Amino acid sequence: MRTRRAAWSALLVAVLAAACGGHGKVATSPRPVASPSGEVAAAAPAVAGCPAGKPVIDANSLKVALSAAAPGTVITLAAGTYSGHFVAGSSGTEAAPIVLCGSQDAVIDGGSLKSGYAFHVNGASWWQLVGFSIRGAQKGLVADHASHLLISGLHIIGVGEEGLHLREFSTDNTVEGVTIRRTGLLRSKFGEGIYIGTAASNWCQYSGCAPDASDRNVIRDNDISETSAESIDIKEGTSSGEVTGNHLSGLGMVSSAATAWINAKGNGWTITGNFGQTSPKDGFQVHQVASGWGRQNVFRGNQASVEGPGYGFYVQFPSLGTILGCDNHVSGAGAGFSNAGCTP
Repeated sequence: MRTRRAAWSALLVAVLAAACGGHGKVATSPRPVASPSGEVAAAAPAVAGCPAGKPVIDANSLKVALSAAAPGTVITLAAGTYSGHFVAGSSGTEAAPIVLCGSQDAVIDGGSLKSGYAFHVNGASWWQLVGFSIRGAQKGLVADHASHLLISGLHIIGVGEEGLHLREFSTDNTVEGVTIRRTGLLRSKFGEGIYIGTAASNWCQYSGCAPDASDRNVIRDNDISETSAESIDIKEGTSSGEVTGNHLSGLGMVSSAATAWINAKGNGWTITGNFGQTSPKDGFQVHQVASGWGRQNVFRGNQASVEGPGYGFYVQFPSLGTILGCDNHVSGAGAGFSNAGCTP
C-alpha cells in the first residue's frame, strides 16, 4: 500500500509541477498543459496554486468543462461562486489524471440544504480535486464507484448532512488537508465530517445488498470541527484504510448523533497520529454493528484530550482483535484511558 501511495504522491507532484514546487509553493511561470491528443495549448490565465489549464468563470462554463473532461484535462476555477450541483462522470488515467483546481475563493455553492450533492464524482476515477471551497446542498462532496481520487486542500463548510462521503465501492482514494466545518445543518444525525462506506441497513440501496467495500482509503492531515455527528465515521463493510494526522474537535457535536470523533466499524483500519479535543463522551470508538466487522483495527500514537465523561478509547468487543497501543495519550477523560487494555 505504501508503495502505491508513494507513486500516487509522485504523480501529484508531476501533474502540479507547472504550478507547485512541493506543498503550496507556486511556480512563477506555469508551463503549458498537453491535451489528450498530445497537442500543447497556449498557457491559460493562471489561478494561483494551480497548473495552467482550461479556465472557467461561472457555473455554466464549469458544467461544460466537466462534461468534456478527458484524461489530462486541467480545469481551473477563477475566484467566484459557482451555484448548482456539479458532476464529474468521466475518468482520467494513472498517467493523465483529470485536475479540477481553484483557490479557497472559488466556491461551489449547492444552494438549499434540503437536496442534492454540491459536487458528485459518479463512477469516475483518477481525478484530483484541489484547493477550492464547497458549501450548501444536502451533502457536500460525494464519491460513488470512484477510485484513485486525490481530494486535497478543499474547504467544505455549511452543508445539510455529511461534508464528504466515499461510498459505493469507492477505493484507493486519498483525502488530505481538507478543512470541514458546520455539517448536519439539516439533520444532525447525518452530519459526519468524513463518512466512509455505507451502513449495513442501507447496503441493499447502495451496494447490491453486499457490504460496501470502500477499501484502502487514506484520510490524512485534515482539520475537522463543528460537525454534528462524528468527525470521521468508518462504516462496517470497509477495510484496510488509514486515518492519520488529523485534527478533530467535538465542538458543535450533538450527543444524540455521535459520542466520539472517530467511530471505527470496519476491519483492519490503521488509525495513527491523530489529535482530538473536546468530546461529548469518548474520544475514539470501535463498534461491531454487523457480524464479522469491527475487527483488527489498530490505534497508535493518537492524542485524545477528551474533556468529557467517557474513555479516551472505547472498544465494544476487545476480543475482536483491536490493537490499542500504550503509546496513545489520553487526558481529560472522565472514565479513563480505555475499557480495554493497551499493547506496548
